Amino acid sequence: MVPRSQRRSLVAIGAGGLALSLALAGCTAGGSGSSEGGATSLTFLVDNGEATVATAQALVDAFVEENPDISIEVETRPQGADGDNVVKTRLATGEMDDLFQYNSGSLMQALSPDDTLVNLADEDYVGKFDDRFVQSVSTENGLYGVPMGQSMAGAVIYNKDIYEQLGLEVPTTWDEFISNSEAIKQAGVAAPIVQTYGDTWTSQLFVLGDFNNVLAENPDWAEEYTNNKAKYVDEPALAGFEHLQEAFDKGLFNEDFASATYADGVTMVATGEGAQYPILTFAAGQLMTTNPEAADVVGTFPLPGPDASTNGLTVWMPTNTVYIPKSTEGDKLEASKKFLEFLATPEACDIQSEANAPQGPFVIEGCDLPDDVPAMVSDLQQYFDDGKTNLALEFLSPIKGPALEQITVAVGSGITSAADGAAQYDEDVKKQAQQLGIEGW
Repeated sequence: MVPRSQRRSLVAIGAGGLALSLALAGCTAGGSGSSEGGATSLTFLVDNGEATVATAQALVDAFVEENPDISIEVETRPQGADGDNVVKTRLATGEMDDLFQYNSGSLMQALSPDDTLVNLADEDYVGKFDDRFVQSVSTENGLYGVPMGQSMAGAVIYNKDIYEQLGLEVPTTWDEFISNSEAIKQAGVAAPIVQTYGDTWTSQLFVLGDFNNVLAENPDWAEEYTNNKAKYVDEPALAGFEHLQEAFDKGLFNEDFASATYADGVTMVATGEGAQYPILTFAAGQLMTTNPEAADVVGTFPLPGPDASTNGLTVWMPTNTVYIPKSTEGDKLEASKKFLEFLATPEACDIQSEANAPQGPFVIEGCDLPDDVPAMVSDLQQYFDDGKTNLALEFLSPIKGPALEQITVAVGSGITSAADGAAQYDEDVKKQAQQLGIEGW
């Protein structure tokens, strides 16, 4: 486990969302819960991923048991772009649930939090948050979210048995990663690299998970990007798109990459049907839900770049962050704030660890990981100990174009070249920057 002191000084691991495109469960609009017989009734909107729902329900059950004057109904929404649209539409129309779970970082910034969310900056518990998390849920005018989960990494999960069977070493450069992948393909034991475009958000990891390598070459890239002076169409950021195209061109993906889902991808690696899968390490929760027998079989390594000496993790703050919309008022607001205060306790952290396998360190002081975490999580420790981590771009810049997942699907499917995909994303980013009113765009 990462010691508490390190959690506040190291980059904690921690974009978003799972992504099964299920139909939206009938959600009660914010403010529609009622107070009957002295009880305050709330609704809590979360994405429909199994791990997210299980964690949210476990937390709600524990909270309600301690607070019988409050009831909370967990509602679900789609994941990925469809879920983003649900959240933005409900906030814009004032019909959001009393509480909702969403991303931190740039996606939160796109919600215009100063106008749509309740400011929590004056709550006593925010002093227990990791500084990196505070940065990811704040604007100049306020702090808006409480974590429901741990930090995580954008990396490659892999089947350790396949690596041992073929005598492969964990790669520390992109060339080694491709060499391993081609050896797996030649052996015919598994799909070398799993892709799951049935859930489009998963296609982004070749680009987003490469950001440690971008910063290794240019530490000022995030600032230059925000100021419209660095582009994805240029190196070093172009490499992520190029890697995605190269892997497709060399036939290294699973045959059903166009239709396979995120849950399929995790199971493929767990069972040995797939060897490697670039994904966020919140996959530990999915693994322990569907394939717990593979807890020690599925490991993790960073998505490597050109230089072994700078090989390290791209890390995320908790994407499962809970917010209160401004449409929540009166008794509902006070009850919602009480629930968020509960989320910031060690008791809530322990409940989360029991409900689902942790995906990385907590970002709340006093919250520690259990000793029996899956190998997928424990493999991350050395990179924290060695200081070989960098925050993902969405925590260093407010700009993240919404069309990235569609663009990377096209590049990863051989429809669009890496250069054209990067150029398209630069245009997407420009629109987002202008919408956010950022100077220089």
